[in-house]
Formats: sequence, structure tokens, C-alpha cells
Amino acid sequence: MKWRLLAAFAGLITVVLLAQDLPLINYLRTIEFERVIAGLERDAFLFAGSSEDILSATDPVDPTDTADLSASLELYARTEGGRVVIVDSDGLLVASSDPTDEPGTQFANDNRPEFGKALAGEVAFGERSSQDLGGNLVYVAVPVLSGADVVGAVRITYPAEVIDQRTSEKTRGLILVGIISLLGAAFAAFLIASSFTSPIRRLQRTTEAIAEGDLTQRAAENEGPPEIRSLARSFNSMTGQIEGLLDQQKAFAGDASHQLRTPLTALRLQLERAADMVDTDPEGARERVEAASEETERLQRLVEGLLMIARSEGSKPATEPVDVSGLVADRFEVWEPFAAERGVHLAINAPAGLYATAVPNALEQIVDNYVDNALGVAQEGDTISIVAAAYANTVGVHVIDEGPGMKPEHLEHAFDRFWRAPDAPHGGSGIGLAVVQHLAELSGGHAVLRNRQDRSGLDACVVLPAAEVSRRG
Repeated sequence: MKWRLLAAFAGLITVVLLAQDLPLINYLRTIEFERVIAGLERDAFLFAGSSEDILSATDPVDPTDTADLSASLELYARTEGGRVVIVDSDGLLVASSDPTDEPGTQFANDNRPEFGKALAGEVAFGERSSQDLGGNLVYVAVPVLSGADVVGAVRITYPAEVIDQRTSEKTRGLILVGIISLLGAAFAAFLIASSFTSPIRRLQRTTEAIAEGDLTQRAAENEGPPEIRSLARSFNSMTGQIEGLLDQQKAFAGDASHQLRTPLTALRLQLERAADMVDTDPEGARERVEAASEETERLQRLVEGLLMIARSEGSKPATEPVDVSGLVADRFEVWEPFAAERGVHLAINAPAGLYATAVPNALEQIVDNYVDNALGVAQEGDTISIVAAAYANTVGVHVIDEGPGMKPEHLEHAFDRFWRAPDAPHGGSGIGLAVVQHLAELSGGHAVLRNRQDRSGLDACVVLPAAEVSRRG
């Protein structure tokens, strides 16, 4: 990925440099061409002025008269590098910077159209191929005027490669700047790409280690740009959740297999004994079947509690407003006949207008579990109170009994899964209070067990966040 980013940056900079420098190089050549043409035109008019008297004379041109002019042309050729040719009105050579040129040679022909334009009174300039040079040349041809008459023409030529050389000298600086810019951009792209790819590679290695089973690995959260750091934090959060879920799954599987083994074994033993006693002791067999039925109910409660916890772990179900006052009244009506059958008085104290937020059916299961546990330890004549009260931003529901209570060391483990007090009544599953705590936490609250201060008994309480509707009354 780093090299792809580097190639992308370098390619982009290269395109930008080419898009900028190629037109600039062409522009520099155009400017250099125009500068050379302007200089040649200036020099050509100077030579035209110097040769006017010679070319405007009515007598034939005497070679001795052109000696000084030819010397000036040769000096110009040595110092400036251009070739100068002067012809008369008929296009015949009068003087040249090249000593090998023969005076009287015809220069105004089809191969040199610039002489025709100059002898017609026009200034001619441009670039064309030359058979003598074997390449292109740049030329300027100007007329030599004597009054209004054209008496000759002056032409100065340069090899076109001279302009190319001058342009190259200037463009070499541009190319050097472009190369430096490209290298600087490549280095910056390398640093930028590394800042992105290095944390990603480390994150990849961490991912591979986690995939191999090492869930203790975590991505560095303080390296790379903010986006990579945010990704690392999200990744670590996800990994932590997965690790927690796997630990919970392992613990759940171990606890479930251990706890289900006991009631299943008891159920099997009771059924085997009942089968053995059917013919010899029908009454004893019936008792064993009833005991097996009780174990079945216990097993059912255990499985339901396990399923409820398993389905809700790792998820955050939505909460909703709950009418605490109405729900407590409903549960009182359900449990009051059962309490009366056992000679237990069930009392209620729930002011109207109490609302809390909880997951659906959570508070109902919590109250049922608390009341069922309280009835399990209640004696005839005892009172079990269901009390609802509003606190600061919370609502509490208490189930208060008059039983023996619990030892302090037992209270610490009361909400642990499958834990049962040594003196607890037979038939419990050890999962009920764990379900209560789990439902309370899913609802954003918590469950509490504490011994009563005024007398013996237990205060089983759940505290839930108050709902907005409760504040409106």
C-alpha cells in the first residue's frame, strides 16, 4: 500500500510538472526565437545603412569598395556567429561574411525566398531548412533603401540549433528544479504514506495474532493520524468485547454443564427408584415420581434462566418506560392467593405515578423472583411487604420478608450464578438471583440484598433509572 501511495503521489507531481514545464519550455523557445529575430533584424538594418551608398551607386560595384564592408561582415560572423549576405537589386552577391562566397553569385532564387520578399521592400524572417547546412536555419532579410527605391537586401542567418542550445541552457534550470521538486514530493509522499501504512501494518499483525487465538493483543492507539487512532480504539473495543463474550461463553458452558448434571442425575435416580418400587411399593413409587416432577420443575427453571442470560449477554436491548406502581399492584394480586394458602400476609405500599425505565418484562421477573424467594423462607404468620419508592433520579422496588436473613459472607455471593447458600431450602436452582442482577444491569440499574436493621429478615431491592413520565406526575 505504501508503494502504491508513493507511486500515486509521484505520478501526480510528475503530471503537474509536465503540464507546467512543457508549455513553459515551448514558451521560452518562442521568446528566444523572437529575441534572436529582433537582434538580427536590428543588425541587418545597420548593415543595410552601411551598404546603402555602395548599392545605390550608378557605377558597377568595385570589389575594393566592398573590402571594408566585407571585413565588418567577417568580424560580425566571428563575434556573433551569424552569416551575413548582402545582394544588389538583382539578387547578385555584393558582400558576404563567408570568404568562400563569390561576388556576383545569384542568391535570389527559389531556395532562398526571403531575398525575393526583401527586394520587394518587405522584411522577411522565419525558420527553414538549408541544404548547405544540412539542417534548419533562422533568417532575417531586410531591404536596403535609397529613398523610396530598393537597391539591395541584407540577410543574416543563424543555425536553428543555436536557439535550441540557448533554450536548453535555460530549460536545464527548469528541469533541475523539476527533479528537485519531484524528489522532494516523493520524500514527502513516502513520509505521508508511511504514517498511514505503518500503523495499518501493525494493526494487521495484531489482527493476525488475534485470529490465531491470542486475544490479549491490542492495537496501538497513539500512533498515526487521527483516523487511524480512532480505528485502533474501535478495534480494541471490539476485541475486548469479543474476548469478554468468549470468556462468558466458556464460563457459561462450564457452569451450565456442571449445574445441569446434578438435577439430571437426581431425576434419573428418582425415576429408577420409582421403576423398582412400582410392583412392591406403589406408594413409595408415587413419592419418587413426585420428587422427580419437582426435579423436572427445578431443571425447567434452571434452563429458562440460562436461556434468558445467554440470549441477552453481549446485547443491549432497548429500554422503555414502566409503570412501577401499576406493575407492583398487578404482581401483588397474582401472589396474594399463594401467600394466603401458606398463612403468610402479603402487603403492598406503592404510591401512584412511579415510572422507571427497564427492558421489557424485566421488572416483572425481578419482583416475581424476589417474592418467590421470600415465600420460600417465610413461616406461617409472617408478613412480606412489596414497597415501591422514588429516590433522586431513580425508583426502587423492595421485597421485605421476616425470614432468617443471610450471613454477611453469603450476601457477597448471592448474585453469583449457580451459587446457593448452604442453609438454603432444597429445590432452588441457584440461577434466579443471577437473572435478577442481569436484568437490572440491562435496564441500567442494579439489584441489592441486605439484612433488615430493625429485625430479622431480608430486604431484596432493585433500583432502576426514573423515567421522564414520572417527573411529569
